Amino acid sequence: MTEEPRLTGINHWQRAVDLVSRRHQGQFRDNGVTPYASHPMRVAMTLAVVFGVDDERILAAGVMHDLIEDTSVDHDEIAELFDDEIALWVSCVSKDMRMPHDRREEAYDMALAEAPWQARLIKLADVFDNLVDSMGTEKQKSAAGKAERILKLVGEDDELQGAASILAELQQSIQVCT
Repeated sequence: MTEEPRLTGINHWQRAVDLVSRRHQGQFRDNGVTPYASHPMRVAMTLAVVFGVDDERILAAGVMHDLIEDTSVDHDEIAELFDDEIALWVSCVSKDMRMPHDRREEAYDMALAEAPWQARLIKLADVFDNLVDSMGTEKQKSAAGKAERILKLVGEDDELQGAASILAELQQSIQVCT
């Protein structure tokens, strides 16, 4: 595990951006050009600007949502650098990449359906960004399908209704265009 500086006096989300920028360094989105770190930054922006989230802890977890899945960072490191609850939210939106694909997706869906609303909100922002990013590409149909799947998983939680409605509207508008 690489030693991470424990910065004090800086907001959670600022520390999360710093960690994500360093740990996703050298990774790229599927297009092979866009630095991967742009996606978690956009997820946090979606949470803040599109969904109206101002809780810096949720924004920090949103920025870090892919760290466990795509880097060597684990739950314990996030808990140590931030706190147990933020680490839980990030863990809840992380798939166990050691499992076979179909089993992994099934286990992920079951865990996400039971996850705290904050984790499910982060997942809505993640899917929103992936859907926007897929527009006009061959991945658009797949991303719209994932949006539909996640919308079913989030349930009727009051904290999620605004974000779920926004994602559903985007997903429907994309299906109309295809």
